[in-house]
Amino acid sequence: MERAGSTGSKRGGIWGNAYLLLTLAPLFWAGNFVVGRAILTEAPPVALAFWRWVLALIPILLLARGRVDFAREWRLLRPRLPVVILIAVLGIACFNTFLYFGLQETTSVNALLLQSAIPLLILVACFGLYGEMPGKLQSLGVVLSLLGVIFIATRGHPEALARLAVNQGDLWVLAAVVAYAFYSALLRRRPAMHPLAFLAALFTLGALALLPFYIREHLSGDVLPMTQANMAALAYLVIFPSFLSYLCFNRGVELVGAGRAGLFIHLLPVFGTILAVIFLGERIETFHLIGAGLIAGGLVIASRR
Repeated sequence: MERAGSTGSKRGGIWGNAYLLLTLAPLFWAGNFVVGRAILTEAPPVALAFWRWVLALIPILLLARGRVDFAREWRLLRPRLPVVILIAVLGIACFNTFLYFGLQETTSVNALLLQSAIPLLILVACFGLYGEMPGKLQSLGVVLSLLGVIFIATRGHPEALARLAVNQGDLWVLAAVVAYAFYSALLRRRPAMHPLAFLAALFTLGALALLPFYIREHLSGDVLPMTQANMAALAYLVIFPSFLSYLCFNRGVELVGAGRAGLFIHLLPVFGTILAVIFLGERIETFHLIGAGLIAGGLVIASRR
């Protein structure tokens, strides 16, 4: 595994294939919705997020052993520590915790629609931070893929949007969406660290940011039950939506930029539908296929230079 920002970005294989990496990331994140929603009936949101990041450090450190010189990585990190702290707070501490709070009180339809706004907000964040204007093809791809998401989320009846009520859960998910958009836009300011070292820094800083809120939640009596089902769910959240998804997405942003990478988040509802078919016994309907086609078309258009 080569260093971030090195000439390795020109190499082949999985680590050099931006679009494969950016497809795997939402696939693993889709499982976060399914598994997280299943255990949030008894798992406190802050505790779930806190232990997710603390335990996700284990595979990172095991994989980095003998490959990463952490003393050297610290010298690279230290000059940009403030911006890395901001990136960790937005993308690690805020995004997932806000999402878990939201999933306790909102429907999956509302959450998916709000998640689909991430690529649009990434373009807004890039414009606000860097003055970048999206190209015509990129804008067209965003609109087309967003229409696909809406078609899936409304089960082929876009007029259902008028009946969606905004509640506190929706506001939590919206806050998560905004946090992740700015996280994605700020990734270009990351130091040229080894990807594993950068993830370790993000997860550590994110967990530290959550620590006081976790202690407060724990002292209030909201404790994560150590049941077999919860531990299995937490293991999935640690390995796939935490470790692998962030590794893939961060690398994808490095290769193709935040704006183009953000479009792949539109694959979340597609993969979520597939997981629902496998684990919940739901059927694939015509509107799923139409929506997936719109999303795929938007991604192809927006990916063209």
